[in-house]
Amino acid sequence: MSSLDQEMDRVHRVAADLPGIERSVWYGTPALKVAGKGFVRMKERGVLVVTCPLELKDILMEAEPGILFQTDHYRGWPAMLVRLDRIDDERLRERLECAWREKAPSRLLREYGRD
Repeated sequence: MSSLDQEMDRVHRVAADLPGIERSVWYGTPALKVAGKGFVRMKERGVLVVTCPLELKDILMEAEPGILFQTDHYRGWPAMLVRLDRIDDERLRERLECAWREKAPSRLLREYGRD
């Protein structure tokens, strides 16, 4: 098992109660998808790509600059990078749920019960 797969094990465990998630591959790296849509993937060892609403991205990164960041590649895109070794499970769960909500179909949002 690669180190990326091992890190994705933690991400999957933290997100396990979100309905409809599946482990997959997205852009050649381990990922989680909902209804076939990627919402989180490993970028490289220790760094996770997490989708997020573009209007929240800068606010989130400013609030936790040691954890959340972007590279030039992600400027203007609804995704940010997360340093896995600096984020605890509770904050990671918040980011994962937000990303999942961006991609989950309405029936899964209703099933989850926290519209």
